[in-house]
Amino acid sequence: MKITGLTLWAVDLTSHETYYMAEGKTCATVTSHILRLETDSGHQGWGEVCPIPHYLPAYAGGVASAVQELAPKLIGASPLGVDAVMLDLDAHLLGHRYAKSMIDIALWDLFGKATDQPLFALLGGRVRQDMPLYHSITCIAPDDMARIAKDAYASGIRQFQVKLGADRDWQRDAERLIKVREAVGDGPLVYGDWNCGASKLQATRTGRAVAHLDVMLEQPCKTLEDCAAVRQATGLAMKIDEGAHDLDSLLRAHQLGVLDAVALKLSKFGGLSAMRRARDLTVHLGAEICAECTWGSDVVTAAALHFAATVPNGALMNTCDLSSYVAPRVCQTAPQRNNGRIAPPTGAGLGVSPDLDILGTPVMEMR
Repeated sequence: MKITGLTLWAVDLTSHETYYMAEGKTCATVTSHILRLETDSGHQGWGEVCPIPHYLPAYAGGVASAVQELAPKLIGASPLGVDAVMLDLDAHLLGHRYAKSMIDIALWDLFGKATDQPLFALLGGRVRQDMPLYHSITCIAPDDMARIAKDAYASGIRQFQVKLGADRDWQRDAERLIKVREAVGDGPLVYGDWNCGASKLQATRTGRAVAHLDVMLEQPCKTLEDCAAVRQATGLAMKIDEGAHDLDSLLRAHQLGVLDAVALKLSKFGGLSAMRRARDLTVHLGAEICAECTWGSDVVTAAALHFAATVPNGALMNTCDLSSYVAPRVCQTAPQRNNGRIAPPTGAGLGVSPDLDILGTPVMEMR
């Protein structure tokens, strides 16, 4: 089997409600890129990446350029050796993990289809039938955030990410955490996420104001060292997101004592190939995993769900159905949340295929 061509689409995804985060970051309408790799055997592999503006070293405008640069190395390659292909791409173009993650996902999809196996079988084996979801709550007025939490709780959700820092008011952030905690009662997991947008002082003041509650903090500051200072000052457990993007950063977070939980995101690490290595190291270090990606629709959600299904028992904190936060859904038969949980697709490869009518006109075709 050889790759004979590729097609790339750009699809605008609009959040069901504007998504506010710290430092003025927002998600309203963002561009997702969806890739199709074609082979001489007739198999097709799909991948997706959707960077959020001003969030990570990734931007939508760079995706097509990276694909165009890498296409000559892809066409003619065998997708049955995913690691070898990705190593070749890494040698040809340094960095640009976000764009490579889309290619890596498509290669794994082809591998699964060629061997007639779902991706979770190839990534280590399925250890659970379905996974718990968390619900991410946009940073708006505390009472409105509590209402969103109640609605999500009624749908079966038991884990809640509370966005903080949109108005740079540490007392209001404390109120957000207090009211969401009250809204969902004892037991459910609640954690406040600044997306690197707080100073040590702001995060510490918020953390101390809610230290009597059962809550966790997520990536308050830009550096792991500052996150460690906040953890020490507040005594609250810490989840790392933006600061964890490769094996070295996972080890550093562990050394600093802030790796209670970690978001392993496909576009940060460069795809499923790198995520397998990150999964195994994280499990070894004793942290819990949030298995997801930055943003996107059904293709990247499916990849994250396959990955989540392979995380060993006791090590998976949650996953995210990114596609439920946006429109349009590009795969009408993709998995849906059910009572706060979700299962991976069961077909060969990713188990999803986008609707070409929804994708529209390609932005690139190469043979």
